[in-house]
Amino acid sequence: MHVPDIRIETDRLILRPPRAEDFEAYAANMADAEAACFIGGQQTRAVAWRGFLTGAGAWLIQGFSMFTVIEKSSGQWIGRLGPLRPDGWPGNEMGWALARHAWGKGYALEGCTAAIDWTFEQLDWDEMIHCIHPDNHASRKLAQRLGSTCRGPGKLPAPFEDSPNEIWAQTREQWRRRRA
Repeated sequence: MHVPDIRIETDRLILRPPRAEDFEAYAANMADAEAACFIGGQQTRAVAWRGFLTGAGAWLIQGFSMFTVIEKSSGQWIGRLGPLRPDGWPGNEMGWALARHAWGKGYALEGCTAAIDWTFEQLDWDEMIHCIHPDNHASRKLAQRLGSTCRGPGKLPAPFEDSPNEIWAQTREQWRRRRA
């Protein structure tokens, strides 16, 4: 098995599978309490390493996972976004987690749009969800801008079962109609 050689380019971003050199920026992002608040919480370097390898391993086992997001102008790692399907999850998810210095620039919308196009085309999903904490107003707004609607409370598997969660979703057909 090998990681697929995928490179998606937008006007300002490069999306690709993670590489070893991405770990330092990933670990720094997960150590940032504010940036990690709604994605499982602040993590030590050792815990971040395990999470980083989980994402990389998903590329090998499932053939997809969240993309590393590189800002074209600087070549800098600014986060991750893309499809994921953790065991016991309430559906096929499109998730995002950007470093704080990349917030408010439209990168999540730009990157998620490209990743959703790729996901519906390559993975042939009929629907995708976003699991969003009700207090995560920025992610709720992004889900709306992407065309998803809130279906109400959802339940995540352990160890996240006590975390409040809303399920936002849209079908492939809804996405295609919106993009036409």
